[in-house]
Amino acid sequence: MKAVIAHGEGDLRVEPVDPVAATPGNVLVRVVYGGICGSDLHYAKDGRNGAYVIKTPLTLGHEVVGVVHEIGPAAETSLGIGARVAIHPARPTPLPGGVHGAGFHLIAGGSYLGSASTDPHTQGGFVELLAVAPEQLRELPEQLPLRRAALAEPLAVALHGIGRLGERVHGANVLVSGAGPIGCLAIIALRAAGAGRVVAADLQELPLQVAREVGADDVVRLGTGERIEPGGFDVVLEAAGAVPSLVAALDAVRPGGAVLQLGMLPAGPLPIPMAGLIAKEVTLFGSQRFDVELDASVELLANDPRAEAVITHVFGIDDAQDAFACASDSSRSSKVLINISEDPEK
Repeated sequence: MKAVIAHGEGDLRVEPVDPVAATPGNVLVRVVYGGICGSDLHYAKDGRNGAYVIKTPLTLGHEVVGVVHEIGPAAETSLGIGARVAIHPARPTPLPGGVHGAGFHLIAGGSYLGSASTDPHTQGGFVELLAVAPEQLRELPEQLPLRRAALAEPLAVALHGIGRLGERVHGANVLVSGAGPIGCLAIIALRAAGAGRVVAADLQELPLQVAREVGADDVVRLGTGERIEPGGFDVVLEAAGAVPSLVAALDAVRPGGAVLQLGMLPAGPLPIPMAGLIAKEVTLFGSQRFDVELDASVELLANDPRAEAVITHVFGIDDAQDAFACASDSSRSSKVLINISEDPEK
């Protein structure tokens, strides 16, 4: 059995790990696809993601889907062997079907697949067989292929953040600053939430092409002389995780508008000009992972095949290093998947 493991800064390996069996109360999932997230890229390149530093080898990956392989003794689940599932990466985990926030994503001491935030680290899902609790499983609708379902976790992140904005989104003129995978999935979520005009801005052409395919009305190629109208947007989503992008967002939002910080900013003090936020009475929203939104994400993906455009590359597990190199280059990729085991739908 193989896994994609980060051993520290610049040390990413595909190596064998011991076989696993379903333990009492757990379900063993054969992972088919895993999406590479920005946090995975940071762990692989820097040996850390923000404040979380790799101390022992860490199997990466939290955007994973697959099929039920084995059901452990006393595991309470209605799913059978072969059921196709997305996996909620957090523990404690909201029960499937929840629509009201459980707040588990903000509980101190919670864990997340593929994260060095816990000691010992919480091993991730870039592995052929993964043991999870039954409540982490979300059965996939028949019309949702596993490949597209691999977007469920990042789309849930976008849905959670946009949900924090409430009624501000309906009919709003929205700028999405940063058209990477989260930004483009946010465009899909904005459309589902009833946003009016949606504009995407990015430095690269490929992300903007994807943004158009998933529903952006207009795009702005930054660094080419194209400009974002100051104060021209009711809502701005910062999805790049970059300080200059947030500074631009505060300039682009109108007086009384709102900025949603979806991208993960660097740790520590940041040079953010807060005077404009104060003078314009801008509301700044933070957003941390997601809570109960995985169910809504799965449903939205099942009904919106445009999301396929966000997936630009699929690599086999043996080519994981090439996959990470591709995913780190936004000029040639959006969401990059690792095909970890055979796709039963092919």
